Amino acid sequence: MASKEHNKRSKRIRKKLNQINTDRFRLSIFRSAKNISAQIIDSKNNKTLISATSVSKKNKGKKKSEKNTDVAQILIKKALEKKITNVYFDRGGYRFHGRIKSLAEAIRKGGLRF
Repeated sequence: MASKEHNKRSKRIRKKLNQINTDRFRLSIFRSAKNISAQIIDSKNNKTLISATSVSKKNKGKKKSEKNTDVAQILIKKALEKKITNVYFDRGGYRFHGRIKSLAEAIRKGGLRF
């Protein structure tokens, strides 16, 4: 469960990002101890357009870094099908290092710009 500080930090980050980025969709990240998931969200209409997660039977037993690349590939494939290329990165209160950073780099290499 997220702590109060984590929730406050994620709300503060999201508020700043929403003020700056009015014409792009939000790429939101959630990281747990074993898995990671990403969503592309239309913040104006509060709708999730695309989602990808590492929770599946095919990812069982894989390393966390391998799960990151799988999630990035799924997300990129779905985004390009819907012709989404520009997003802004919402790290959700997590530090930009480790698994969050590797997921972001894999998504950038795949063709999404943020």
